[in-house]
Amino acid sequence: MPVYRQVGKIPHKRHIVFRQDNGSLYHEELFGTEGFGGISSLVYHLYPPTMVKEKGQPYSIRPEVAIEDNLQNRSYLGFDATPENDYIKSRKVLFVNDDMHIGVASPKKSFDNYFFKNVDADEMIFVHHGSGVLKTMYGQINFEYGDYVIIPRGTVYQLEFTSEDNKLLFVESFSPIETPSKYRNQYGQFLEHSPFCERDLKLPNPLETHDEKGEFLINIKKRGLIYPYIYETHPFDVVGYDGCSYPYAISIFNFEPITGRIHMPPPIHQQFQGNNFVICSFVPRLYDYHPHAIPAPYHHSNIDSDELLYYVDGDFMSRNNIQKGQITLHPAGLTHGPHPGAIERSIGKKETNELAVMIDPFKPVQITKEALNIEIKDYYKSWHYDL
Repeated sequence: MPVYRQVGKIPHKRHIVFRQDNGSLYHEELFGTEGFGGISSLVYHLYPPTMVKEKGQPYSIRPEVAIEDNLQNRSYLGFDATPENDYIKSRKVLFVNDDMHIGVASPKKSFDNYFFKNVDADEMIFVHHGSGVLKTMYGQINFEYGDYVIIPRGTVYQLEFTSEDNKLLFVESFSPIETPSKYRNQYGQFLEHSPFCERDLKLPNPLETHDEKGEFLINIKKRGLIYPYIYETHPFDVVGYDGCSYPYAISIFNFEPITGRIHMPPPIHQQFQGNNFVICSFVPRLYDYHPHAIPAPYHHSNIDSDELLYYVDGDFMSRNNIQKGQITLHPAGLTHGPHPGAIERSIGKKETNELAVMIDPFKPVQITKEALNIEIKDYYKSWHYDL
């Protein structure tokens, strides 16, 4: 997030002597996910963030691919994914390619007995059901229904939930998850026509410094393996930081829809971008206002990308028989469009209350065994018309 922040205690210049009250040095860490060329933050710890006490045996959580090549419209019931007490076990990866993993999770418990660090990917966690607190060395972020939580790759974190009824959609991106470049100027500031702005961001606050020694388990995910590492000091021992790299959240309800006199194309719904994918927010909005407008989308050749839609709430006007938490996969290569009757139903309507998240991977996704467990059979036949 290219919004500069300065939080807590930091020296007046970087890379200089900065002492604690007892005379010892604070320990400076440069945190960035793209070497020394991308956005970063300088973080100041009470103790060196390198003090490993012990390590355990790694174990695999790599998703198992069931369908490598797919040319069939498919649908899945995300709410049918098995709930798990443990956060890591609850993360069910459904779709994979070289750029990203996409999945759902139903964690029942907070994880306060370990910390999690994903060094494979930036994470986007969309909160469908539940609320709680994201805890990091940068501070805390309260999250609730409708929030996108963005966690940079390599961030150590914990999630504290307020109940056991939690439903999450998540994306692991092997490139930084960014806001759309078309909505930012050359300095990173959101433009006037952007559907959201800096005021909509939930930033980490407050900063809590943990001066604790002992045994602190961090489960580190790398290349699909979990490496258990025990550190001697609490990972949230930060007294201050400045820079542009940190987690944040933004609510789908703060996305201001762009509408037009006739039907607008899907790119106007874009919320995030990554290498070879986009994420879009479909939110309640007024329909097109040309006197002869057809609010339902037109048919689309769909040659350039797979389309994944995650249905959150409301009546999605271009589909029939859609449930909350349902996911549809429309692969590149098949023309797609509204379900039978949807076009006619939309004519004359003034508004929609639909809420959905769309993920468009530009490379085909492979389908995992976890996805097969929640698949709706014969979805591809649901466009059949009685002619």
